[in-house]
Amino acid sequence: MELIVLGAGPAYTDRQGASGSAYLVVAGTTQLLLDLGQGSFPRLFPEVRPEDLDAVAITHLHPDHFVDLVSLRHYLRYELHPARRLRVIGPAELGDRLDALHAEPGFSAEALDLEAIDGTALRVGGLDLLPRKVTHTADSHAYRVSTGAGPGLVYSGDCGRADDLAPLIQPGDTLLTEVSFGPGPVPPGAIHLDGPSVGRLASATGVGEILLTHVQMRMDPDETVRSVQGVFDGPVRFVWPGSRATIG
Repeated sequence: MELIVLGAGPAYTDRQGASGSAYLVVAGTTQLLLDLGQGSFPRLFPEVRPEDLDAVAITHLHPDHFVDLVSLRHYLRYELHPARRLRVIGPAELGDRLDALHAEPGFSAEALDLEAIDGTALRVGGLDLLPRKVTHTADSHAYRVSTGAGPGLVYSGDCGRADDLAPLIQPGDTLLTEVSFGPGPVPPGAIHLDGPSVGRLASATGVGEILLTHVQMRMDPDETVRSVQGVFDGPVRFVWPGSRATIG
């Protein structure tokens, strides 16, 4: 599998060139997109035509993770002749949220085949997709993506409790995880992660590599990496738009 980072930003940032969460996983002819946050839709085109995606999997209903589905919907419906449809996996209320943006019932269903997460494993082309509910919103999920054998990719989405990710992780997996509050600590009531909590999780579960993402403005990336390395002795790095990683 190859991971291509299209967007890695949080809800707001002063980092130039940042855009909302969007991570493309490619395995053979299968192309799966994890999240599609603000400003990331145009970044698809150098890598994949949107109509050639096998599916989009959304972690939760915060705009920095799903709002560019509006652009995707318009593209599928109006740019292509004939119009195309695309499988979109996500929280049960995703369709209602998209429809509400335009005050138009059925808006999303005109181009998107919406499929609610129910906790069961899914097959997307040649990939296995396993969701697990995590602490953040009332309906937030992390995903493990794999080819069925060997190490996979565990993507945290937004998560406020590192141990929620542990059941998804198998030894040797790559952990793509939010680290919103950098080296920490996480302020009371902020349901996100910091470097030390990520490092402790990785050490306890046998993670092969950590890819850090979704860091808040003002947080120092180098200091954040050091905070993870203080409790985890494997490879750790930040990913940004344009970053790539081989999984497995």
